[in-house]
Amino acid sequence: MSKAFTREDDDADDEPDTNAVATPASAVRNLITPAGLERLRTELKELRTVERPKVVETVAWAAGNGDRSENGDYIYGKRRLRQIDSRIHFLGERLKIAEPVDPALQKNRDQVFFGATVTYAEEDGPERTVRIVGVDETGTDERDVSWVAPIAKALMRARVGDMVKMHTPAGPRTVEVIEIAYPKG
Repeated sequence: MSKAFTREDDDADDEPDTNAVATPASAVRNLITPAGLERLRTELKELRTVERPKVVETVAWAAGNGDRSENGDYIYGKRRLRQIDSRIHFLGERLKIAEPVDPALQKNRDQVFFGATVTYAEEDGPERTVRIVGVDETGTDERDVSWVAPIAKALMRARVGDMVKMHTPAGPRTVEVIEIAYPKG
């Protein structure tokens, strides 16, 4: 078949959407700490003002070199541009529904709520420390857990000394709350 009859499909998505967040029904709200909100805004600004313009420039240069079907800079540049645009869209949608919650302003500091740093111990295991953050904030620190994670749900509203039960794939486990901390306000 002649290349004249082939169509380059710029809209085809070559890779799965890595930005999609599986949102449980209970996570309709998008709680986020002020620091997490700032990180999302910074990433969005960086993509829009720095990374995307660089890729557009590369694609424009590559397009001017002629045959696009064998032009790696053009092909991979277009793919990267789709990835960037997808991430920009994703971040924009997440920022629209973001509900900033400043844990430093928490008045009831003897109970576990969003933004708390909690140390707990399992019946047969060592102590662990987690910080309860928004869905979009996990992954920056291994101690950060989403407020919709099973451990966070189990710890919510607990106090120091409380024994709480959480459901895991291995079955129910009981943990004891050792310490609760919030950022200074």
